[in-house]
Amino acid sequence: MAEIKQQPMTQTPSSTSHNHKKIMQGAIVLSLAGVIVKILSAIYRVPFQNLVGNTGFYVYQQVYPIYGVGMTFALSGFPVFLSHLIAQEKNVTKQKTVMQKSFMILTGLGLLCFCGLFFGGESIALLMGDKGLTPVVHMVSWMFLLMPFLVVSRGYFQGNFQVMPTAISQIMEQIVRISVILLVAFIYSRGRLNLYNMGQWAMFSATVAALAASVVLYGYLKKDWQQHFGTNWLKEFFVFEKDSSISLKELAYRFLTEGGTICLVSSMLVLFQLVDSFTAYKALVNGGVLPEVAKSLKGVYDRGQPLVQLGMVIGIGFTSSYLPMLAKSFASQREILFRREAKSLIKMTYILALMATIGMMAILPRLNHVLFGDTSGNVILAIYIVSILVASMIMAHNGILQSTSNYKITLISLLVGIILKIVFNKVLIAHFGLVGASLATVGGLVAMYFVIFSLSSSYLQRIVKSVIINYHIIGIALMVFSSVYMSDFFIQEVVPHGVTRLGDFVIVLVEVMIGAIVFVSLALYKQIFTTREWLMMPKGKEFLRYIKK
Repeated sequence: MAEIKQQPMTQTPSSTSHNHKKIMQGAIVLSLAGVIVKILSAIYRVPFQNLVGNTGFYVYQQVYPIYGVGMTFALSGFPVFLSHLIAQEKNVTKQKTVMQKSFMILTGLGLLCFCGLFFGGESIALLMGDKGLTPVVHMVSWMFLLMPFLVVSRGYFQGNFQVMPTAISQIMEQIVRISVILLVAFIYSRGRLNLYNMGQWAMFSATVAALAASVVLYGYLKKDWQQHFGTNWLKEFFVFEKDSSISLKELAYRFLTEGGTICLVSSMLVLFQLVDSFTAYKALVNGGVLPEVAKSLKGVYDRGQPLVQLGMVIGIGFTSSYLPMLAKSFASQREILFRREAKSLIKMTYILALMATIGMMAILPRLNHVLFGDTSGNVILAIYIVSILVASMIMAHNGILQSTSNYKITLISLLVGIILKIVFNKVLIAHFGLVGASLATVGGLVAMYFVIFSLSSSYLQRIVKSVIINYHIIGIALMVFSSVYMSDFFIQEVVPHGVTRLGDFVIVLVEVMIGAIVFVSLALYKQIFTTREWLMMPKGKEFLRYIKK
């Protein structure tokens, strides 16, 4: 066996402080990478939909939630859990044992997911109401075979406070996936593929992207492990140490419970989309809508997902940036600082998500035309957009709970939300079509947040009440909506009907600027943000310096 260079068993105060600094820096890097991935994930769907149309978008979006769950496993769920286990071990031998046993567990899980999707693909497609989706489901199954390596390598690096491998690999994964998807969409638009072949190869992008991420992580892992095991590092990984202190059975149980909880909480919106995949299209067809029409309508409904993702980018960014500060304050038992940061997070998320929601509602008809080429489904999308506000608040509140290692409340709320979403879909789609599906999504999310709010501490409840029942914030929101809506009304009187997509794009930019100017002016006048909160915003320091001139 190769000689192992042991890491020190004890930590001095200075090394502990250094680790805290590395954790903070690492969290910032991962947060930035996560925001970049979210932006890319929202933006690519616009040209994709433009190339493949509503029905093509339906085919892709029906199976996308399965990919979304797999991505959560490999990126933001199991790696986070495994990193905690790795960080607890003081030398590389123990870490190697944790990695080996985790790899065995995850390989079993990956094979189970692969077999379920590949051999049960037709059954899943039939449950979705469209047998033609079978090859699309088959194709997404292959990515789960690469999940074990992605999880173990990312968990190892994050557990050792090395975040660049994870950050670079996830950005690379997204870029490769989007490139393949858009290439497939372009080929389809030229008539070289049929509808379901397009969906099949678009979904294969997940496997190609996972391979690209694996290559990146392999390079980092090789460099790191050669420092410990020399040139025989790969062979050393398959040399199992006898270590009874790490039970395979106990580790598997923790992966299922603790790791599974993190995965479920992280995939909240994806699970809501999964419910739609299995219920929305079938409900339309059962209600008498022709299958081809139902597919097109579902494709229009699915436009709401990139809109919500774009609207939530700011909220996700704030939650990600506050999370390490909250965790540090909680760990060091600085209760006053923890409460102050929790209040700032809730307040900033609520205000900015509210402005994003009402702003997007005000410009929705033109935005829909700019992004997707027509104004189909404006009412459906207007209701769906409310998800931006509710989901952002759930993410912020969950961030506070997560910083105290409390996942139970969010898990309970998620189960309630999913059950209600299923029930609401069944009842509301039958009566209101896909307007009912949007109402069901918003209703399920509101129920989720109500459960989180009810089970949280009295202090957190007081924070939420003080923010939501704030007449200054409500007044500013109404003024922003009115200013954008009235400017659009004025433009309609001046600009002739039948404006082009480019023309609407210019108008949308003007209206967004008007809304932003009104919001910032009133926010400064009413002093709804503290100086510290302004500084937390992108370019906040430069902005404050400018207005003080």
